[in-house]
Amino acid sequence: MTTKPNALPWLLLSAAVIALDQLSKWWALAALQPAGLPHPVIPGFLNWTLAFNPGAAFSFLAMGDGWQRWLFVLLALVISAVLVVWLARTPRRDWRTALPLAFIIGGAIGNLIDRLHAAQVTDFIDVYYHDWHYPVFNLADCGITVGAVLLVAFGLFGGKGPGGVR
Repeated sequence: MTTKPNALPWLLLSAAVIALDQLSKWWALAALQPAGLPHPVIPGFLNWTLAFNPGAAFSFLAMGDGWQRWLFVLLALVISAVLVVWLARTPRRDWRTALPLAFIIGGAIGNLIDRLHAAQVTDFIDVYYHDWHYPVFNLADCGITVGAVLLVAFGLFGGKGPGGVR
């Protein structure tokens, strides 16, 4: 019995997302002191602004007493493990499944590293328009978001290719 190649090599993309995320956070910590001070990149649209988030997206549970750190560590570990198993069961040429999963895994582990190291996530990308500011985020958040959007889009609109494989 021969086994078909699985999509686990896509974890190299996850590793690239993790590396870029951690390098960008290292840069942000070194270059953007003090926290909260905006550094204009594209006036009227984009600043680099160092921020720290002990919670989840949009600072959900940020005001907890510290227990949320371990909840988010556990969630990141469980979700990443489930997605790695999904990759292992995905044919290697099914890039419409593998690409989004790799982005999500990389983003989840990028933020997991922050939580384990500093009990908070380092954010620095500040998108705004006039007085409206989107919550400050990082490259790991981008990986998770892009992966989730691609997973939904490919699931809804991807269709099957020749031979039933996407």
